[in-house]
Amino acid sequence: MIGTDIKELNERVQKESAFVDLITMEMHKVIIGQKHMLERLLIGLLSNGHILLEGVPGLAKTLAIKSLANTVKAKFSRIQFTPDLLPADLIGTMIYSQKKEEFVVRKGPLFANFILADEINRSPAKVQSALLEAMQERQVTIGTTTYKLEEPFLVMATQNPIEQEGTYPLPEAQVDRFMLKIVISYPAKEEEKMILRQNISDIASATNAILKPEDILKARNVVREVYLDEKIENYITDIVFASRYPSEYKLKKFEGLIYYGGSPRASINLALAAKAYAFIKRRGYVIPEDIRAVANDVLRHRIGLTYEAEAENITTEDIINEILNTVEVP
Repeated sequence: MIGTDIKELNERVQKESAFVDLITMEMHKVIIGQKHMLERLLIGLLSNGHILLEGVPGLAKTLAIKSLANTVKAKFSRIQFTPDLLPADLIGTMIYSQKKEEFVVRKGPLFANFILADEINRSPAKVQSALLEAMQERQVTIGTTTYKLEEPFLVMATQNPIEQEGTYPLPEAQVDRFMLKIVISYPAKEEEKMILRQNISDIASATNAILKPEDILKARNVVREVYLDEKIENYITDIVFASRYPSEYKLKKFEGLIYYGGSPRASINLALAAKAYAFIKRRGYVIPEDIRAVANDVLRHRIGLTYEAEAENITTEDIINEILNTVEVP
């Protein structure tokens, strides 16, 4: 019986995920390379999760989310985080209308479908927490009234890893609210030449709107239905538990190097991201390779290292890769 169900689900996923290729083609009109980043943006969008992007300036972070918003015909807001920003600059405020002789609500830039929070670590904790509350609760309170935020609601926050002076690093508990943390690097030489040609040519590239927000919400429901076997569930919990109790998983060498392991959010987001990844790959069921594909992006900001690990130049990526190589694959 379950075999028949999976077959039907597989056919449904193949039909419903046809737009993935269309979105990818549209995005590649303006973004050269960066396949990993574009795929992770889609995972965040399809599994209702937010993304923290780390990379040096000029790697098309802003362009990527703006292009994605254009393909979905949705509202896009870019918020440049600065030290003098106030929570009201994000969520909005009450202003006095002389015409109506009463206070009226002026909604802030958070009332959009796609939010680019540029250089999130440049603003104080009060502003960061206002954004993170909106991310978690999907609502905003102005005065005494609470307003639901529009769906889909995707926040892509960027931070520059180079400059640390005058920044306010996100606390671990707040970083944990981001489903994925993606680290992007420079393009390859051939890609750089293509970027150069594209940007000095007279022909301007732009993405076309091919989806409506309700299409994304419909796709999300299908993503939730992607089959996750109990063996895969065990594999997810083993990976997360290995980050908490390494000695129980033949990783005694990491004792004293891991300050804290993945939270329950790590397990939830590993499962959701793997389902979305399977959907992107046009499959109605999750396989171990899906978990391995998304593990670094889901876990890299959820494992804390001790000073000893930093002294030995051991990174969270080293630990995640070792866990993936050690934990038994179902």
